[in-house]
Amino acid sequence: MIITEVNVREVAALANLTLTDEEIPRMAADLSGILTHMDKLNELNTDGVEPMSQVIFENEETATLRPDVERPSLSNADAVANAAISGGGFFKVPKVIER
Repeated sequence: MIITEVNVREVAALANLTLTDEEIPRMAADLSGILTHMDKLNELNTDGVEPMSQVIFENEETATLRPDVERPSLSNADAVANAAISGGGFFKVPKVIER
């Protein structure tokens, strides 16, 4: 799949990114290269390959995940205690979208 400069401008606008005129062709080439590589990966024969839900498999010697043990969570007051601004039990943040 070929990514055009128009595609890059549309995605940049959706992501609220400001790209220079020099960056747009470079991004189009980079993204096209990534998609070309993904197309090559899609050509691989994966018949007989078991799907994995975890990269780490459970093995006593190599397991790096902690046991899933229930424990008490923070109270709402404790969770927002160090917030710069809070109200009504929620974190308040400044508006970041300017459109």
